[in-house]
Amino acid sequence: MTRNVLVTGASSGIGYCVAQGLRELEGYQVYVTARKPEDIARLESEGFRVIPLDLADAKSVQDCAYELMMRTNNELYGLFHNGGFGQAGALEDISRPALEYQFAVNVFGWHQLTTLLLPLMRQRNEGRIIYNSSVLGFISLPFRGAYNASKHAVEGLADTLRLELFNTDIKVVLIEPGPITSLFRKNSLKMLRDNVDIDASVFRDQYRGAIARLAKEGPAAPFTLPPTAVLECVRDALQSPEPKVRYRVTKPTKFFAILKRVLPSRWMDKVLLRVSKEENQGAST
Repeated sequence: MTRNVLVTGASSGIGYCVAQGLRELEGYQVYVTARKPEDIARLESEGFRVIPLDLADAKSVQDCAYELMMRTNNELYGLFHNGGFGQAGALEDISRPALEYQFAVNVFGWHQLTTLLLPLMRQRNEGRIIYNSSVLGFISLPFRGAYNASKHAVEGLADTLRLELFNTDIKVVLIEPGPITSLFRKNSLKMLRDNVDIDASVFRDQYRGAIARLAKEGPAAPFTLPPTAVLECVRDALQSPEPKVRYRVTKPTKFFAILKRVLPSRWMDKVLLRVSKEENQGAST
């Protein structure tokens, strides 16, 4: 029996790697989404089954779900939520529209897609809903507040959905990557420049280090892994009868998970402030 899987945000990085890897698995048929017409055309030229999707647009999400239903005859086994971005900037520099857009893409679009596709899994009483969260889904770093908040929200949605589906064979999984090679920083830099008045900010000096980190070519943090590290977790989540609730990817994620459990909050704050300072200083040297 063929198992249909949808991978969102497959134009590059983690989504592209996961889509390629799952396409090689016997017994799985992969559908992918992308937002830009040029990315859709490129993916189609590579043989992918592509459905247009703009997560910030409720109608686009609905159209994506309906097209997937039509193309799969209402049969879906796996949903990998991955499409998204990170809005950089100090919270007091983030406008309400910028924060709303961050949540529209990273949270509301994912939730809407889940509610539309979950009935397909209920029909067979089986499936996997996999959320690509982040180490910033359970800790927070300064100047990433909008993204921190969106990933904390994703974790809350996933944890709740897992409880609500406890008596089914539909498993809800969180993947929590740390630094992964992708275009994430490049996109974050663009959103920072588009939505934050850096020169007028009280944090303008600190932004210099953040911009250097985001603009740096290649890995900007220690222990950066390739996106295949996430692919391995997605494969296990799809194939294991009892997948993990959380897959923590990269040493920083595992390290911070331990510190979060054992350190008082103010001690943890000192660690995170030091990490952020060293990260930005290191990028600017």
